[in-house]
Amino acid sequence: MSMERTFVKDTLNKVGQSVTLKGWVDNKRDFGKLTFIDLRDFSGKIQLVGFQKMADLGIQDAIVITGTVKERGEKTINPELETGKIEVDVQEYSVLAKAATPPFDITKEELDLELPTLLDNRSLTLRHPKVQAIFKVQSTIVSAFRDFLKGKGFFEFQAPTIVPEIAEGGSEVFEVDYFGRKAYLTQSPQLYKQIAMSAFERVFSVNKVFRAEPSVTTRHITELVSLDAEMAFIESWTDITDLEDECVKYMLHEVETKCAKELKMYQATIPSTIDKTPVLSLTEAQQKILDKTGRDPRGEKDLNPEDERDICKIIKEETGSDLVFIYGYPTKQKPFYVYPNPENPEFNEGVDLLCRGVEWSSGGRRVSDYAQLLNQVEEWKMDPSKITLFLEAFKYGVPPEGGFALGLERLTMQILGLRNIREASMFPRDMERVDLKLADKS
Repeated sequence: MSMERTFVKDTLNKVGQSVTLKGWVDNKRDFGKLTFIDLRDFSGKIQLVGFQKMADLGIQDAIVITGTVKERGEKTINPELETGKIEVDVQEYSVLAKAATPPFDITKEELDLELPTLLDNRSLTLRHPKVQAIFKVQSTIVSAFRDFLKGKGFFEFQAPTIVPEIAEGGSEVFEVDYFGRKAYLTQSPQLYKQIAMSAFERVFSVNKVFRAEPSVTTRHITELVSLDAEMAFIESWTDITDLEDECVKYMLHEVETKCAKELKMYQATIPSTIDKTPVLSLTEAQQKILDKTGRDPRGEKDLNPEDERDICKIIKEETGSDLVFIYGYPTKQKPFYVYPNPENPEFNEGVDLLCRGVEWSSGGRRVSDYAQLLNQVEEWKMDPSKITLFLEAFKYGVPPEGGFALGLERLTMQILGLRNIREASMFPRDMERVDLKLADKS
């Protein structure tokens, strides 16, 4: 079997030809003298028609075969399979790697495993098509984010993971012993994104970030991927919402176009959008919630999860949009770098994007004046010596600027309707898990 390898997807135009295929035994059906094998490679699945001895093959065995591609009979066509009109008559085969017997039936359409079992067996469950679908959608989201911003002239950079100070404030950080000195795992690439923006004008990054949240809710993990963008020379915070609105809609369109099969597996629909995503101030959103539900959230400094669900439902009913921007939060509710409203400094020009009852992103205009930035660092009781590199950038002429950040796992979870964000992380970390479930402290 020294023929050049053919990928499964390329067998469609090789009817009548001899091919060599390599892949895994995804499923098998033994009918005495004949054995039917579903062979899987990265590009798809195809049915093999083999001789009796192939019944000895195990599920997940890695094999190489040589055979002839032929058309299936009309009654045996499988419309669910891209290669469902053809099959391969096997002439010879060999086993490249023998698989142990899986601890559960991985050939089922639905795995029906409890989440801890699914994650404890991640190296195996990743081979299931429905699990793979999650990460194919996720990969498409990242590619679309990159493609859109590169098309707008944005420059990609990589921000550091180990940082001397925390941009977002708060205590939910991982402290690191850095050669006898205190450092942290980054909560956000924000400060480095702004430094890069001061040089390249338009920048974005796809970065791992870390949150030491002692929580095991369905919405929180400790390591996640942040999709960040920053842009100089803005006229208003609305330039940022306009950019993000266009970017998110492009990402959703790409997923809908390129992941139809994966969306179908989850009976998922892309969030509904309209030409211009609705934009409400925090106080306007709170008033709408009061008017529509009778529940009064006015005066609160942020929207709680119930508020987020309610305002998304209200906006969907009123406009047809699953997306809504909320702006104008109390200034001290956001990090030090968020720009206060000049006409009402008690509130800032920070903006969150909500979708289907969940926050998807945070963003807005940033403080770009050096003196104002120093003043806010002092007001937020931060140590300026820990962010010297960041502050230095603003000494040398930074124009009005802003940006946004999207949580990749949360987007994936929301688009597919997953029950737990851990399903949307290939190798999730939380306070109870690093690869495997952590042993209880004794």
